[in-house]
Formats: sequence, structure tokens, C-alpha cells
Amino acid sequence: MDCADLGHLVFLPRGDTALTRRSREESTLSVVVVRFNRRKSRYERQGVLVEEAALARAETRCLADAEARRRRRARDARRRVAEDERFAAAFAAEILRLFPGCPVERARAIAAHASVRGSGRVGRSAAGRALTEGAVISAVVAGVRHGNTAYDQLLMSGVPRYEARRRIAGTVQSVLRAWQGVGKEDVG
Repeated sequence: MDCADLGHLVFLPRGDTALTRRSREESTLSVVVVRFNRRKSRYERQGVLVEEAALARAETRCLADAEARRRRRARDARRRVAEDERFAAAFAAEILRLFPGCPVERARAIAAHASVRGSGRVGRSAAGRALTEGAVISAVVAGVRHGNTAYDQLLMSGVPRYEARRRIAGTVQSVLRAWQGVGKEDVG
């Protein structure tokens, strides 16, 4: 570090975004520290190197407004919870529009599961947030697959995913037809 003229910098681990941002603002020299994760085949940020005096000034600034930032985080968390509840209700309403025979509690459960923030499920995709028909149907199919069939048991017993889905396809289609109020024709 000394030969690269970085010996006077101190390491600030990742995690506190306000402190990191302010430390970099205060420091005339800062270096991002990364480590290669072989399992994920990508570099991941570990923290930053900043000047010690800059870190001290940034810590002082963070302490000065810590209460305001805590209140803002709490307010934002409440707002996100309310948004998530509204979104899950809209998702459930769309499920019931497309599948009028679906039990209301089941539609709510499917919508709640599909729309968990940060889950990566179809309800949080761009199509899911837009309540497109394809995304809603995908969420319902997944709900039926896991709730009305032996799909999970098949997977746990070592059956490959494609084979397990093939085996339960008839059951899934019959439940979807019943919920749609459709007769013999196949559901998309």
C-alpha cells in the first residue's frame, strides 16, 4: 500500500451508505476495494479506503443527523409496506378477474407470495408490477403447481424439474379451467 502511495488511507467496510458517501466527499483520495467471488464469477465491493481525517469528519456529520435519517428510514419503510399492500390487493383483484372461480383467500395468498419485494418472483418483475395478463397467469400457475399438486414432493424425491412439471401439467390445467369457468378447451 505504501509503494502505491495509499498507506495513509484507512479501510471503511461496506454497509453504512451515508458514512461511505460522506467519507468519499470529504477525502481528496478514495479507493474502492473489491474482491472476486469465484462462485458468482464477479467482483463484489468490500468497502473503500479513505483518508483518516475525512472519515472522522464524515462520522461527525453522520452523528449530527442520525435521528433525522432514522426517522426517514422508518417513514420510508411504512410507505413501502403500504405500497406493497396496495400492490398485493391489485394483484389479487387481477387474479380474480382472470380466474373468477378462484377462492378469494387463495387469490390473496398467491398475490402476497408473488409480490414479495426483493424476491425475484414474477410479481416483482416489470411485467408483474404492470399487472400484465401473462405475469398474473404465471403467478397463478406457480401457485397451483405448489399448492394443488405433488410437485414439491416430486422435486424432493429427485425427479428433474421438467419431468415433474410434465407429470403435474394435467392437474394444473384442470384447476385453471375450473377457476376460469372454462369447459374442455385448453388454458393458454
